[in-house]
Amino acid sequence: MPSAVSTWRRTAHVAVLLLALLTALALGHGTAHAAETCDPDAETACLGGALRTSAGEPADGVVLTITGPGEPIEVTTGEDGRWSVGVGESGDYTVELDVESLPAGEQLRDPAVNPRTVTVTLGASAGVLFPLGGAVAPPADGATSEPSTPGTPAPGGDGEGDVAPETASAEGASTGDRVAQLVVSGLLFGLLLALASVGLSLIYGTTGLSNFAHGEQVTLGALIAYFLVQSAGVPLVLAGALAVLVGLASGYLQDRALWAPLRKRNVGLTQQMIVSIGLAMALQYTFNLLAGGGSLRIVTSTPRMVELGPVLLTEQSAVSMLIAVLTLGGVAYFLVGTRTGRAARAVADNAALASASGIDVVRIVRLVWTMGAGLAALGGVLIGLYFSATRWNMGTAILLLMFAAVTLGGLGTAFGALAGSIVIGLVVELSTLVLPSDMRYAAALLILIVVLLVRPQGILGRPDRVG
Repeated sequence: MPSAVSTWRRTAHVAVLLLALLTALALGHGTAHAAETCDPDAETACLGGALRTSAGEPADGVVLTITGPGEPIEVTTGEDGRWSVGVGESGDYTVELDVESLPAGEQLRDPAVNPRTVTVTLGASAGVLFPLGGAVAPPADGATSEPSTPGTPAPGGDGEGDVAPETASAEGASTGDRVAQLVVSGLLFGLLLALASVGLSLIYGTTGLSNFAHGEQVTLGALIAYFLVQSAGVPLVLAGALAVLVGLASGYLQDRALWAPLRKRNVGLTQQMIVSIGLAMALQYTFNLLAGGGSLRIVTSTPRMVELGPVLLTEQSAVSMLIAVLTLGGVAYFLVGTRTGRAARAVADNAALASASGIDVVRIVRLVWTMGAGLAALGGVLIGLYFSATRWNMGTAILLLMFAAVTLGGLGTAFGALAGSIVIGLVVELSTLVLPSDMRYAAALLILIVVLLVRPQGILGRPDRVG
């Protein structure tokens, strides 16, 4: 009996810990701050950030001046080192930090980035970061680095207000710190991309179909979460869970109403692929009609930052990474450690042989469609939080990256899709060290071409899967 009580207590402790981590995604921004917070709306855009000393403590009382359209604004960091200010016009704003107001013994890590210029649009937030610490050595040729607008435009966005905070924080850091920042950002983006890519790979493995409408499942999850949070006032964690349920239901209904009848009538894979393209276009413009063509923020408050040595992450991104790791770990266990998962792998290897062995192929394929759509919806929610914005065509914008990850890892293999997604995520972020930010996706696709020239079956694929 004592052992049973002990087991129950350990289980309860783990459950409480997981609940706290998930709740932080929605409630972390609700902590009281010394400084006034800003929430963007149709008539307001927000600028904000957080300052921490080289020891990781909040930098209180630092003065920043914001100039741009309208009158100059002066703001001071609060006791938690955070600052936030609202502006009433879209445009370019210059943020200058008063170095005289820094705590004793502190200095900018790279004085060349002060002041910084950032472009904001109404209804969106932009982060402006000034890392503190040891000064960065000037370039060998004596050139002065120009301040640049922080942030990575979200897929499908126009680059205004759609900021990935992790990439933004790498600006102004030393080369080593920036590489560390980009590696973490690449791993995070790769994990989120894998949530969508694994389902796409499983669908291909079990049916042979390249589903061009899979990107719309990603968009669906993000838009459902947006409408639940912003229109219905649902807490973010609950909204994310409901978005995943809607994604699961959509995958089940798609297979039951569309794909299963097409397979039953022996419609060829080429014709099915064309149907998926038509379905993708219909869903895209339905989303455009319902959500509009602008950027939509699932959470409008400025995210809190977590500093891990030279790496700076938002709390949302840190929790998103944990959720992605746990989810992908669960999928891996399902495929390897459960009877149904092994049946799904058998169908992917040889559907006819699996059917002859007594496996219900129809049931397995429907399960794969349902699970793949649910994973894509979860990926859409987390990617929307990572890029701080979502749009009606977000899934379409990353669809090529999803196909690249699936092909790079090995067609039809879930673990290959995970490996390919990690590679794509790292290449996308690290390529910005030598290429303009606008070229980062092109670099990932170039790596795909090079790898396939050397190993056509992909990283974990088998030679007989190609051709």
